[in-house]
Amino acid sequence: MEITKEILENLRQDYRSEQLNDNDISKNPIKQFEKWFSEAITAEIFEPNAMTLATADKSGKPNARIVLLKGFDENGFSFYTNYLSTKGKELKKNPQACLVFFWAELERQVRIEGKVEKLSKEASEKYFHSRPKGSQIGAIVSPQSQIITDRKLLEAKVEELTTTYQDKTIPKPAHWGGYIVKPTSIEFWQGRTSRLHDRIKYDLINGKWQTNRLAP
Repeated sequence: MEITKEILENLRQDYRSEQLNDNDISKNPIKQFEKWFSEAITAEIFEPNAMTLATADKSGKPNARIVLLKGFDENGFSFYTNYLSTKGKELKKNPQACLVFFWAELERQVRIEGKVEKLSKEASEKYFHSRPKGSQIGAIVSPQSQIITDRKLLEAKVEELTTTYQDKTIPKPAHWGGYIVKPTSIEFWQGRTSRLHDRIKYDLINGKWQTNRLAP
């Protein structure tokens, strides 16, 4: 099928399933996120914890990729990765990020902006050892974001370490661990008909959350 300009211009969806009313939202955005996230799980959305992580280097050049949310509470939103990856290097120089969840089936998205910190070594250790053994080995083997000459090099190393750690605890590599995004703003977006979407934004001001409705 040839993708023409006309086809792209006419791709559209009218959103009609839900509303986001001021009287129905929680005063606490973490509680509101918990409600929406629970509804995404109930709706059996494929990987409801998949989120876009946007970072920028020290010059402001943006970068984005999909990662998985692995925890959230009043302190922030957590994920795990290789500290030596592109995202890890960017977060070291510019520890700010934006997260975006898009749940198409519910016609919803959530945008989270905040400062980023590493999780404690203890938290990273605990999560690392809760992962399947293959994932633990993969974290050791992969020089994430670096150029490799052949996938077979990775597969050979996986085979070697699988034998080495067959009956042993796999040590967490020093270059792997968690981050937490400590939110300073969270926006909830509910699709509405005729592109007049509902947008409610929470901003953390002097330690307290304030809410405003934004124009679509």
